[in-house]
Amino acid sequence: MKKLLIPFLADVNHGSSPNAIEAALTPLDATNLMEVAWPAYPYKPTVYFKIAHTVDSILLKYVIKEEHVKAAYRNTNDPVYKDSCVEFFLSFDGVHYYNLEFNCMGTGLIGHGNADKGKRRKLPNGTVEKVRTHSRIHAKNHGDTDTTWHLLLDIPFTVFDADTINSLTGLKCTGNFYKCGDELPAPHYVSWNRIDYPVPNFHLPKFFGDLQFL
Repeated sequence: MKKLLIPFLADVNHGSSPNAIEAALTPLDATNLMEVAWPAYPYKPTVYFKIAHTVDSILLKYVIKEEHVKAAYRNTNDPVYKDSCVEFFLSFDGVHYYNLEFNCMGTGLIGHGNADKGKRRKLPNGTVEKVRTHSRIHAKNHGDTDTTWHLLLDIPFTVFDADTINSLTGLKCTGNFYKCGDELPAPHYVSWNRIDYPVPNFHLPKFFGDLQFL
């Protein structure tokens, strides 16, 4: 089981500009997504992320380099996992968890519940839209086969509407980080912590890694 230490940033918060947040995240170490658990889906784009927390938010930046980029879904709580998508699953109690899913344009879907997908609920659109997103998709240089894109997520604690979160400092949680694209020409399912399951399924809290908020 992997463990990630998540630093606290005192100089930015949920109201900070994307430029200020980017600058605050720049010195932090990046974490790569390396796990490809299913041989039927061998494609692995280059993916890394940086994560931190503030007095009122979680800051998460993904950088992706992949062959195909798609953003067909533009409405909140659309099935963005079918597009070029990054995801962050977070559990405060080891059983119930939030799935935060965003495509390369910043369209979001967030759900909450346990691993029984039939009993999970989507958060209200207005709650999902509290997450501030900043997306950049870079034009390919001549001869490039891949496209690079960045997505910055500024996630206020108020998004976690089933919990009362006033501070994350000192909390030990569990979670996982993903890159997927169900309807891309090369469907793929890449994770931070490995998933030991016969078919692609991110909704398995027993395979979450440890997240320690400093």
